[in-house]
Amino acid sequence: MRKFFVLLLLLMVTVASAKKLTPWTKGGFETGQYRNVFVEMGYKPADVDAKLKEVFNDVFRGPNKVYFEVGDTMGYVSDVKNHDARTEGMSYGMMIAVQFGEKDIFDRIWRWSKKYMQHQDGSRKGYFAWSCKTDGTRNAEGAASDGELYYVTALLFASNRWGNDTGINYKAEAQHILDCIQPKEYTPEPRPGFGGFGPQQTGPQKMYLIDPETKLITFTPDGFGQRYTDPSYHIPAFYEVWARYADDGRSDYWQECADKSREFLHKAINEQTGLNADNCQYDGSEMQMPRFPGMPQRPQGAPRRNGNNNFRYDSWRVPMNIALDYEWSCADREWQQHYGETIQNFFYSQGVDKFVDQYRVDGSLPEDNEILPAGGFRKLRHSIGLVATTAAASVMCSHEKSKEFVDALWNAKHVPFEDGYFDAYYDGLLRLFAFMHLSGNYRVITPKQ
Repeated sequence: MRKFFVLLLLLMVTVASAKKLTPWTKGGFETGQYRNVFVEMGYKPADVDAKLKEVFNDVFRGPNKVYFEVGDTMGYVSDVKNHDARTEGMSYGMMIAVQFGEKDIFDRIWRWSKKYMQHQDGSRKGYFAWSCKTDGTRNAEGAASDGELYYVTALLFASNRWGNDTGINYKAEAQHILDCIQPKEYTPEPRPGFGGFGPQQTGPQKMYLIDPETKLITFTPDGFGQRYTDPSYHIPAFYEVWARYADDGRSDYWQECADKSREFLHKAINEQTGLNADNCQYDGSEMQMPRFPGMPQRPQGAPRRNGNNNFRYDSWRVPMNIALDYEWSCADREWQQHYGETIQNFFYSQGVDKFVDQYRVDGSLPEDNEILPAGGFRKLRHSIGLVATTAAASVMCSHEKSKEFVDALWNAKHVPFEDGYFDAYYDGLLRLFAFMHLSGNYRVITPKQ
């Protein structure tokens, strides 16, 4: 009889464990509920709360922080190893701040962004210069489209959380950006050479954040960069936020953008590995970079190697972005669940504590000249940023491997590598986002009642 009860208890534990690994079938837009995967996997709620606070403080208040306040009213997020502030990090900082209810941090970053980064007139009005020195001097005038994507969504959440009468009309600021990113004519500024983005274009051109034909986000909203896209810029649930809360008269259009973005991800991701290229064409195919005058001919029979077609730094964000769309909308859950397990299976095959941070999309390793350098180093690493995003994919998965990825993130130390390389900025932000996902603290913020 005793053996029977022991077996029954083991069966109950097994069933309970299996239930904990079952992804949900409805998203936060519908239910207002979010999973705490850490707790489901056995971590104590108090420990999870303490860990989340610790990781937040690492980014915003600790000795290796990337957030810095300026005077009484402004602040910026810096890619400290590159000595600049980028719309990527600034808009990430605002999204994190609104999720944590940190209004002062949010408002400071927004004021700095508006003063130094946002164009207030001219053909780029409403767009943001993607990189500035930390004194506000612009390193570039053009935008990187993911910045605008996050700025709008964060501002709408701020409007929902704090209203629009506390000194900043968040909704009006978001609507202004949405109006400015609609297609408009401009004349490109002259620039020497090819600038890394193709030959000089002359005469009137169209500028747009969303490609009018495909309804997909551009890599950059002007010039050569709007001829292709970046899979890591695709966050369909953000468009659903716009459709619900922007009140800009484009609700149906933003919903269509969400649908098109989900369709695109199916095409852009390798079915066997779950990996995607850093950049690709709008149909999901490989980048076909043009050959400019003076460039050497590729030897006959030599394989085309374009590092942009590899899985690397930008690409790390895709598992986390798809997890977010799953958590919020569940609109594509069967494919998303399959994707989550596919990409975890690939990295599991490489070793949960050993996989590197750049691959070709077929899973093979890149050659040296394909490796994208960072911080002055050109090498493959087991980067905590990718450890974080692969762990975040666990919200979509039901296989037991997911716990190993979650445990790996929990136990990972964000410290310098032996050669001194340390990325407090990108690795740190992705690590924080992943802890938000897995603790149920990355949420749709609805209007206050």
